[in-house]
Amino acid sequence: MLRRVVDEAGLQDLAAALAPLLGEGGVVFLQGELGAGKTSFARAVLRALGERGPVRSPTYTLVESYQLGDLPVYHFDLYRLAAPEEMEYLGARDCFFPAALCLVEWPQRALGWLPDPDLRVTLRVHGAARAVELAACSARASVWLNALRN
Repeated sequence: MLRRVVDEAGLQDLAAALAPLLGEGGVVFLQGELGAGKTSFARAVLRALGERGPVRSPTYTLVESYQLGDLPVYHFDLYRLAAPEEMEYLGARDCFFPAALCLVEWPQRALGWLPDPDLRVTLRVHGAARAVELAACSARASVWLNALRN
């Protein structure tokens, strides 16, 4: 587990440091209340991976997809999901494969449907800053967090 308190620039720096480690794919759950910085974190990861076009919040579309070199990236925002089964209507099953990176905001809305995450990023408002907790849920995420510590 890795914990940090960061301002907005620090949140972007942390996401940018994590991004190259995610280059082979994985599932990242982004958790926290409204306004905690989940979308900002995902946007910073996408920018650090090379996305130069608009990075839209998938609040209404529920998923936005990107092709960054050989890496397919799917950014989900499940806040408006009424039931986990709605993931089938999105065609989401096709998004979760080993070589894809899936960034999932509000994963608790689709529990039981989603695969287990590699990494859990929990964001909390901490005054003017954000408390960020990164928890490895797989062996490869443990490697990612060890690389961030060094």
